[in-house]
Amino acid sequence: MARSKTQLQPISEAWDWQLHGLCRERSGAQFFHPDDDLGRISRRLREAAAKRVCDSCPVRRQCATHALTVGEEYGVWGGFSENDRSLLRDLGWRDTLDPVRLADVPTLERRLARARLSAQRVKAATQELNQRHDTNTDHNGRLRMTVGSGSRAS
Repeated sequence: MARSKTQLQPISEAWDWQLHGLCRERSGAQFFHPDDDLGRISRRLREAAAKRVCDSCPVRRQCATHALTVGEEYGVWGGFSENDRSLLRDLGWRDTLDPVRLADVPTLERRLARARLSAQRVKAATQELNQRHDTNTDHNGRLRMTVGSGSRAS
């Protein structure tokens, strides 16, 4: 059975939001890193600039929802970088969808902030434990015997 033309045409309502994105007025290089850009600082600066554009974009929720739904791997979408979206997929994000199936961006941002704070705390605790271990072991990793130097009352 042959398909009708209407089945093959895109549903414009599902994509019209893209016509209203503030990113349409910008260079794609601001939202997607060039292949030869391997520097962390330049990437962070580029992502921060792109996120500032997204902050005031009228279709940010649609963009973020789209990127999370289809698994966009590259660029800044809806104010979320590649790493942000990866973390949100790990943490879960679908529970933030409202009745019209758009993600709640402020909730996603809070979720990311909590996860990053937790990761920083774990990293700090791990570093502290490693420092303690380093000061209590010799170069072969064996525990050092330390003698207390406490004062005695006479």
